[in-house]
Amino acid sequence: MEISIFSSDSDDSDLDVLAQLSDWDTDSDADSLVIGEEFRNRKGYFSLNVQAICDADLRFMDVIARWPGSTHDATIFNNSILRAQCDAGLFGNRWMLGDSAYPNRPYLLTPIINPVTEAEKRSNEAHIKTRNVIERTFGVWKRRFPVVALTLRLSLPKVQAIIIATAVLHNICRNHNLEEVPSEVELPTAEINEEVYYTEVQNVIERTALINNYFR
Repeated sequence: MEISIFSSDSDDSDLDVLAQLSDWDTDSDADSLVIGEEFRNRKGYFSLNVQAICDADLRFMDVIARWPGSTHDATIFNNSILRAQCDAGLFGNRWMLGDSAYPNRPYLLTPIINPVTEAEKRSNEAHIKTRNVIERTFGVWKRRFPVVALTLRLSLPKVQAIIIATAVLHNICRNHNLEEVPSEVELPTAEINEEVYYTEVQNVIERTALINNYFR
């Protein structure tokens, strides 16, 4: 896996951000009646819940496209090879950013649900601004390959293959600085993930120490 590092927006900070983590549902009619209700997501339609990680250059570092749409984001991450690699300290003293649907861990920073102090508010602002990279990556990807933003009336293996293949092609385009081609298809509006994962106390303490160190 190719690792690319960039720093946070704090002028006096050497906080290294490894990647931005996010999930989104790709709409699919594939085998929905055969496979069962586990593919029906909380919005009511059948889908895959795709976990993706990107770097600062809008390139995918990791894509998992095998979980049913009803699967919680945290479940996907907790069962991923990436989590095992992070737990083993493979990436050193660096962080990924995730939204509130993910567990806060020493290597995975999530926003404060109800920020109170100025440091917490500044931390959330920096978190949102930095994590916006994953939303931009999804946007560029979908404009370049509108098929991943629309309902795919294909078999499940083909849907998964399309997701992975277009992600690889997207990275190739980014590596060669190819211009974006305006999409001729009207893409659906992305929805904000409002799920919340309640994390362990120890990880909250570590996040608080990090915030006080960099954002006071």
